[in-house]
Amino acid sequence: MADRRKVPNASLRALRENELQMSRQEFAKLIMNTSEEMGEAVACAPRLVAAWEDGDVSLPRPVYRRILTRLTGRTMGELGFHLSSPARPVASAAVANGAEEEQVVDRRAFVMDGAGAALSLLPVGPAADEPQRRIGVGDVRAVDRAVSQIYAHDHDNGSAALRRGASEALHTAYHWLQESTYTERAGRRLRSATGHLSIAAGWLSYDSGRPADARSLYNEALAAARIADDPGLEGHAFGCLSLLAKASGRPREAISAAQGAQTVVKSYGSARMLSLFAMREASGWALLGDASAADQAIVHAHRLYAKGPSDADPDWLEFYTPAELAGLEALARADLDQHERAAAGAEQAVLLHGDQFARNRALYQADVAIQHAVKDRPEPEAAAEAADRVLTYLPAVRSDRLLKQLHNVESALQRHAAVPAVADWLQEYHTITGVS
Repeated sequence: MADRRKVPNASLRALRENELQMSRQEFAKLIMNTSEEMGEAVACAPRLVAAWEDGDVSLPRPVYRRILTRLTGRTMGELGFHLSSPARPVASAAVANGAEEEQVVDRRAFVMDGAGAALSLLPVGPAADEPQRRIGVGDVRAVDRAVSQIYAHDHDNGSAALRRGASEALHTAYHWLQESTYTERAGRRLRSATGHLSIAAGWLSYDSGRPADARSLYNEALAAARIADDPGLEGHAFGCLSLLAKASGRPREAISAAQGAQTVVKSYGSARMLSLFAMREASGWALLGDASAADQAIVHAHRLYAKGPSDADPDWLEFYTPAELAGLEALARADLDQHERAAAGAEQAVLLHGDQFARNRALYQADVAIQHAVKDRPEPEAAAEAADRVLTYLPAVRSDRLLKQLHNVESALQRHAAVPAVADWLQEYHTITGVS
């Protein structure tokens, strides 16, 4: 089995805990503040700090090196990072010769920070003469780690740099399923883990504006869930298909998929997961224009969420915070043309997100701008102010959905182009994005 030997960074952790006496969240915020002073564009989160300290990332990207040096006055070596290239997997038959090993390193060089560290746990492809592999718990955990790191990186930076690496990791996981040997229990766990990896890859495709690829990957996850008898995975896949259907303008399909998700996980024990799927259903009803059904689903979602977290909550549900609950309701209100409520809900979502989930903050901030521009009594200056905040997320957040939403902001503001603040924003938008 491929095994990346990671060494925890005790020096950086000691600096944070003993000298600065900060939590990871506080340290991430300090890095963000320092980056602003330096004029750098980053979106540091506590998960990235954890990846540095746990040894998942042996050397930060150059922009973070500059920030850390400015912040601490110390070199990377003094901060406990390894200046040589990251440790490669223990040689297997797939990378026994130098040429193949070089190919492995080059093909994943584009993946950044924590996500790159996780995806490198999976070899990118088998060699023709690789002996049959015996799958164990370590291999399954490697797939699980890849999924976790994809989500952790995607929440703050978007999907652009991750899709190819996720696709290669998924290819390897499928190869293990098809060509390796394992016990029945290990095989079931590997199939479930591969299904979750398929959903993660599907999410990246969705965020990158590739709905057909996302749909295929979600359906693969659905099939894996049924073979592995994994209701949590099946519900997750149905929920993703509901989101995709709504984004593609198919409200009845979105409603049916969301209802299917709720049926599958009804006895799973996670009220939060049921709440998310109820909100997915509400989104479908809102797009269909049925305000009564949408309201009922929204109320149901809030009541379920109020039951609190559970040990049954899956890790991928981490993004579903009170901020996300408010944001999803705001999107439903917007589809119902309830623009005052939509604007208030989107503003609440941005506020509650705090310093986390940069990509989602940017999307909801864009929605704030749109709602201020299109409501019955528009407030163009407020819309321009909100839209200006969205531009600050570029280029750190790379998401086709965010670029599309910015285009929607521009369309909404064009009718107010005579307002000086709006005119200034339109000019800056065209300069930054290159859109004429």
